[in-house]
Amino acid sequence: MDKNYKVGIIGATGMVGQRFISLLHDHPWFNITVLAASPRSAGKTYEEALGGRWVMKTELPEKVKSMVVMDAQADIEKIASLVDFVFCAVDMKKDEIKALEEAYAKAECPVVSNNSAHRFTPDVPMLVPEINGNHCEVIASQKARLGTKRGFIAVKSNCSLQSYVPALYPLDEKFGVEDVLVCTYQAISGAGKTFERWPEMVDNVIPYIGGEEEKSEKEPLKIWGKVENGEIVPAAKPHFTAQCLRVPVSDGHMAAVFVRFKNKPSKEEIIEVWNNFSGRPQELELPHAPKQFLNYFTEDNMPQTKLHRDLEGGMAVSIGRLREDSQYDYKFVCLSHNTLRGAAGGAVLAAELLCAEGYIEPKN
Repeated sequence: MDKNYKVGIIGATGMVGQRFISLLHDHPWFNITVLAASPRSAGKTYEEALGGRWVMKTELPEKVKSMVVMDAQADIEKIASLVDFVFCAVDMKKDEIKALEEAYAKAECPVVSNNSAHRFTPDVPMLVPEINGNHCEVIASQKARLGTKRGFIAVKSNCSLQSYVPALYPLDEKFGVEDVLVCTYQAISGAGKTFERWPEMVDNVIPYIGGEEEKSEKEPLKIWGKVENGEIVPAAKPHFTAQCLRVPVSDGHMAAVFVRFKNKPSKEEIIEVWNNFSGRPQELELPHAPKQFLNYFTEDNMPQTKLHRDLEGGMAVSIGRLREDSQYDYKFVCLSHNTLRGAAGGAVLAAELLCAEGYIEPKN
């Protein structure tokens, strides 16, 4: 495969857009060619458009400081002509995002989206690359619907799912997962915030995140789903119920998981599955694929957010405290970095998979 792709970042000034830049500025395959955002940022250099709002822990890369920001909506045709595909992380109303992403796709520009707008479009794959890369099969049907040759949309799932769905999926394949209760404890960066911009979160927990519980209960069923007649048909089970809380943590979503099996395994069997699980990204040795995707910690007080959110560049999942439960079969905790594995990093890995499997090819 040709490993030289020109990419654009739509929504480049937001927190996830910034994370895309931090991941891509020295990527071995992807070259940032276009940055785009709202009309108020268009025409300014990226540094000017940020206005001092760079929130990444790394320095603002020199190569993007002087890039002139384009208008994400008004410049679609021009942007599409300059890149091989785009990442999308815009802050707009859902129907506006759907229209925007379809406009890019119809301009023959593949879209790898961090947004939720198209997650339940039946012919749009919602990828956790180690789990359901085969869902890319629906892209041919999506192109037929859109009337495109190159253009299509692929999305990543909700950020909190990345902590616990990867731990449950391989267990379901072997033992049959019937019922799942999950409580997620989600970092403030999931709302695009820092403590400086959200002082109300210091020493506080908010027991509600709008729309998050519905996503946590529905999206796994699409990930578990099967491709039939050019659409992804969601699975009927496992049955999920969720509660989602915002906690005073900068980065890292944690989940407390309770699970009931069709065929209850031993604790040792579960840990063996986790330790041996890998997927297509590991097989292909993709640049952002963690070597060990699922990491089980035997210590009672592990994993911890501050210690383990950056494991393998923030792309690995940490698991601990597996034990039997009095109402379910087992309970355990999971942790993932919400803006790396859960957002921009997961989208970059999905794009790497799409490129490696030939779904996105350079135009020249």
